[in-house]
Amino acid sequence: MKSKTLLYAAMLAVALQFQANAQTNAPVAMEPHKNAAIIPVPRTGGITNRQSQVLQRAKDAPGDYDIEFIGDSITQGWESNGKNVWKEYYGNRKVINFGVSGDRTEHVLWRFENGQLDGIKAKVAIVMIGTNNSNKNKDGTDTYTDADILEGVTAIVQQIRTRQPGTKIILLGIFPRGKAFNPQRGRLLEINQALARLDDGQHIFFMDIGSNFIENDGAIATGMMRDALHPGEAGYKIWADAMEPKLKELLADK
Repeated sequence: MKSKTLLYAAMLAVALQFQANAQTNAPVAMEPHKNAAIIPVPRTGGITNRQSQVLQRAKDAPGDYDIEFIGDSITQGWESNGKNVWKEYYGNRKVINFGVSGDRTEHVLWRFENGQLDGIKAKVAIVMIGTNNSNKNKDGTDTYTDADILEGVTAIVQQIRTRQPGTKIILLGIFPRGKAFNPQRGRLLEINQALARLDDGQHIFFMDIGSNFIENDGAIATGMMRDALHPGEAGYKIWADAMEPKLKELLADK
């Protein structure tokens, strides 16, 4: 009897040890991926001045507009490098600029939630956003997958459709960046290919004019984009020229 008791005790000890090992080596449950590109957040730091400025524009001057521009520093740049082109093409139209330097998709969504489109009835919205989401972190990692960025831009388009159902949208492909071929450009091209699927020919019109900014060897000339990201005056002229036929068509429909 004593030997059987010892045997059972030994078997129980082995079983308990096996269970403990199994628990120790069990895979750790991964938290589900959260797409930061679709979670509205405000900006921080000095750029909040610009953020507040464009929100105030909507509050100070509600009403009908021919065109609203929505985007980041490239859109904000119509007020600096692009000001002469703006005057030429949009000086006789009622246009409002909602570009904020450094904005990512989630920041635009936050502006929407905080009154950016309230009281604004635009015939056409021109949207280009997403390049800042494609930047790497300081340690070389990516915060956003390509699918995240696609979802962020799509969310912006959907919000405009919901908040401004009568507004036609020109959705621009994200502009190329970097002096020569580089992986980030490749990411943006893949995202643009998917964004093109949003074009429904009725309310949303996708336009990718990125190839107009590069040379035959794939480089971006300094005169076109001073830092291979932000257009100079020549770049804004190309942008305006490319959109003008579609703008005339959409504005004529109203």
